[in-house]
Amino acid sequence: MSADFRRAEGLRTLLLRLEDEGPDAWRHDAEAADLMRFTIEKYGALARKHGLQPEDAAVAAFEVMRTRAVRTALDPWAVVTRAVQVTLIAEERANGLLCSTSRARRLAQSGQHDAERLSERETPLYEFHPAFRVPAAQDAIELDNPALPTEDQTGAYQAVDTTIALFVALGWPPDTARAALEYVSARLIEAGSRSNAHEVLRRDQHARALLDLDRRAWATLLRVVLGSPNKDLEHTAAGRGLLLRLLIDEKLDELLADDELVASIHGSGARGAGSAHA
Repeated sequence: MSADFRRAEGLRTLLLRLEDEGPDAWRHDAEAADLMRFTIEKYGALARKHGLQPEDAAVAAFEVMRTRAVRTALDPWAVVTRAVQVTLIAEERANGLLCSTSRARRLAQSGQHDAERLSERETPLYEFHPAFRVPAAQDAIELDNPALPTEDQTGAYQAVDTTIALFVALGWPPDTARAALEYVSARLIEAGSRSNAHEVLRRDQHARALLDLDRRAWATLLRVVLGSPNKDLEHTAAGRGLLLRLLIDEKLDELLADDELVASIHGSGARGAGSAHA
């Protein structure tokens, strides 16, 4: 009577016999067939956990059971179980990365995410992923580049000072205007582009509270200084923003002739200060 292959020694005995009988023994031996059916049941739940079929686990078990390492192990079933687990993890990664199982084993700790279709996300990937973003030409202007201005051009710091003076002249409290513009300029340098800075500052409730500005005044400040985030206005005066308009050498009298700009600054200053919680 054959040993129970469900036990470690029984499995070893069966594997040694199959090895002695040659490569065709697995195909015709009834006990080997029973062993494969048992592995399907034993590792079925593990296979489904990794998005695979129980038969996939049986194939992994078959491959490792034919090795000498299992036949000579202190606990053959422990070796088989671990090998099946590793193989199923690699198969799952291979399916996600769209690569071979052997390559997935090498990439197991790489941190690469599974492949995705563009249609799988609610928001299309090209709308937010930086790889699909083409920056506007004016974003290439570096505010802290000392080589940019010439004698007839406006430098970055001069542009900020002029912007502060314009806000004060149009009704903003001097301390509030200076603190707000210096804060926005600092975030702009850190963000690297006007669009990134606008997105970060738009959600910066802490800064708005410290500056004591209401929501509408804060939004107006960002739109006027950094430019409108509306893509349709990207190449217009409203899309460029006050700082960039000064950097490309628009004069103060030209800015004051912009009725919409003047009205926006004056209106936001009249109601913005002292009402941060509005």
